[in-house]
Amino acid sequence: MRHLRPLPQASTVLALLLASTLALPGHAQAPAGKGASTDGTMLLTIFMKHDQGKTLEEINAHLDRTGFRKSFPPPGVEVVSWYVMMGVGQVVTVRLPPEKLREVNLAFEKGAWGAFRTEFYPTYDYRAIWEKARSASP
Repeated sequence: MRHLRPLPQASTVLALLLASTLALPGHAQAPAGKGASTDGTMLLTIFMKHDQGKTLEEINAHLDRTGFRKSFPPPGVEVVSWYVMMGVGQVVTVRLPPEKLREVNLAFEKGAWGAFRTEFYPTYDYRAIWEKARSASP
């Protein structure tokens, strides 16, 4: 029997990001033309990996105690999608003006850390480009 080596962490994250992006239904995508630069906003995808040393009740108690649910998203930040990835955690994509980036970061530092390990990825809506390329392919 052949033993498979685990993927390096960066490859795993990219695979999860790709899988979550491909799984998004059409209504979770930004409207065509409403990308990272056309309206002065940017998209940010946030991986919230569960601390598996804690139960769901402990994680929820932490979020309640820190006020995370009240502080996130900050005013002026739109949640575009929020998915649960079983066994991993949650993946949130937000749209925000670049000047709100610090507020998003502080909301996580003050409220989500301790319940989740977080990773942040600047994101853009590729769907319209993909659809155009797909329709142009022979």
